[in-house]
This record gives sequence, structure tokens and C-alpha cells, in this order.
Amino acid sequence: MGNTDNHKPHELERRGLLFVLSSPSGAGKSTLSRMLLEADEKIALSVSYTTREPRPGEIEGVHYHFTDTATFKKMAADGEFLEWAHVFGHRYGTPKGPVEDKLAAGCDVLFDIDWQGAQQLYQEAGPDVVRVFILPPSIEELERRLHSRAQDSEAAEIGHWDGYDYVLINDDVQTCFEKVRQILAAERMKRRRQKGLIGFVRDLAAS
Repeated sequence: MGNTDNHKPHELERRGLLFVLSSPSGAGKSTLSRMLLEADEKIALSVSYTTREPRPGEIEGVHYHFTDTATFKKMAADGEFLEWAHVFGHRYGTPKGPVEDKLAAGCDVLFDIDWQGAQQLYQEAGPDVVRVFILPPSIEELERRLHSRAQDSEAAEIGHWDGYDYVLINDDVQTCFEKVRQILAAERMKRRRQKGLIGFVRDLAAS
């Protein structure tokens, strides 16, 4: 016997979240980000602005929004970025407008950024941010994945693990990926993100 109208699965309207994945290079955040985007249609990658030139195969509006330094500086001065950084001579920034539109529509936004970007993002949009840090199983394994001695910058990145809400050890990518998905699922169900909950409970109590 099929479901009646009164017993259909009920999905509450919710606000999206900002899902941050950070790690030292070689610990797997880019692979995990790609896997998450392929597996979950309700999360989209944040598209940053950058002042560097496009690389072969990069598409405007898909991989980055490419702009000049003067325009970027004006956007930063006007407060149009959630976070931005100056890295290796180029600027990178996360635009506020498109992110806020996605959140309001109940879409989650994925960020593949370092600890400084994660810290700025949290300062700007704390309640919406979920921060996940990915650790390698050992420095030796990190060196193997990087095919060289782990750089000082990667060791410094590891030192900021305690600034995150969740910390995972990536000794097996599939196992780590499942944990990432469990975190995302649980965070989506948090009461403060269920915009339709008050109305639903009110109707429930009145019926």
C-alpha cells in the first residue's frame, strides 16, 4: 500500500552551510573535495576571484573569476569578499553575494582553502561555517605523497589543526570520505539550520 498524503516523507526547508576542507598539501583535501562534489548535488564549489592569468583548461566562472589587481582591490575595499589572501604574488578572494544566494536557497558551499582563509571565513560567517581538517597518517606518508621532504609550510599548516570543528586522519581515502559525508549530513540536520521547523511544529501542535 502506497504512502498517503499525510505520510509522505517530510523535508524541511533549511539554510545552507559553508563546508570548509583544509589540509597540508598531499593529505588529500582536493581528492576528497572532488569526490564530494561528484557524490552530492546539494553542494557546490565556491568560485573565487583571482588576479592571476588563467591556466590551460581553466574556464571563467567555473574554476575562477579572473580579474585585474585594481578591480580586486576595489572589491576588497568595498567589503565584497568573505575572505581573501595574497598568495605567491596573486590575490584570491571569495565573493559574498553568490555565496549568500546559495545559502539562502538551501545549497551548501564547499571551500578548499587553507587555515588563514578558514579563519577569515569563520570570523565573517561563523554560524554558517563547518570546518574540517584533514591530517596525513604520518609525516613519512606525507613526504611519500609529495615525493619529497614535507615543506615547512605544510608542517605549519598542520600546526593549526586545533582551529577546526572536526579533524580526520586520511589513512584510507574511502573511509575518510565516508566520515566527511557523515559530518555534512549531521550538520545539515542541526536545528538552527531548519528554517521550516518552527512552522512545522506549530502546525503539528495545532492538528
